[in-house]
Amino acid sequence: MSAALQWFKSSYSGSEGGECVEVARSPRTVHVRDSKAAPDHSTPTLHITPATWTDFLAYAVK
Repeated sequence: MSAALQWFKSSYSGSEGGECVEVARSPRTVHVRDSKAAPDHSTPTLHITPATWTDFLAYAVK
């Protein structure tokens, strides 16, 4: 069985817990979730390739 993902909260997320985007990386996939949607973290996740994630970040920080 694979190791559990290590989730990291976005630095742009609010500290009050209302706007929480979390990201976890694995060798072939970047996982993105909205952590406020489910307290037990069973919320659906978006799965994208590392190249797509890199492209998104380059666009987002403009």
